[in-house]
Amino acid sequence: MGQMEQVKALREKTGAGIVDVKKALDEANFDEAKAIEILRKRGQDKAMKKSDRATHEGTVVSYVHSNGRIGVLVKLYCETDFVARNEEFQAFGRDIALHIAASAPQYVKPEDVSLEVVAKEQEIWRAQLAQEGKPARLIEKILLGKEEKFCQDMALLTQPFVKDPTKTVGELLVEKIHKMGENIQIGSFVRYEL
Repeated sequence: MGQMEQVKALREKTGAGIVDVKKALDEANFDEAKAIEILRKRGQDKAMKKSDRATHEGTVVSYVHSNGRIGVLVKLYCETDFVARNEEFQAFGRDIALHIAASAPQYVKPEDVSLEVVAKEQEIWRAQLAQEGKPARLIEKILLGKEEKFCQDMALLTQPFVKDPTKTVGELLVEKIHKMGENIQIGSFVRYEL
């Protein structure tokens, strides 16, 4: 594959601009996997800079599964009405709603998981670990790891994206912020199931 073909292919995969893709490929000596990591890191940096900007516009997106037994409503925020009406922004919202229908997250971020829910799970884990005969000094370390994994599994942004499990929903969000040039936030959501 020639350099221009590689630039074009990477641009389609990541949504990054041509100049950014060329720089990343040069830095990575044309190793595509390394270039993708460089672009993701830069995208995260740019997204962090945009994260303080106000999101007063947006849309509510709905998804009803083909069996008619699962439905989702999700609020998606952005900075301008122009982006809110953009087809790519709308498609991103549909993807998020589809993911929520499929993966059933309970919270948007891991830090949103309530302390009461975590405490109940810790009781169960503690009893299981004691029954397995784990030493007390190890139980606390194991509990920390279990708590982190539990919160990540329950939260939308840290779940593997259902259409591409190589990235999390949060990483997909960062890509969209980078590509659209605006702060985008996923607000609250509701998932109904019969």
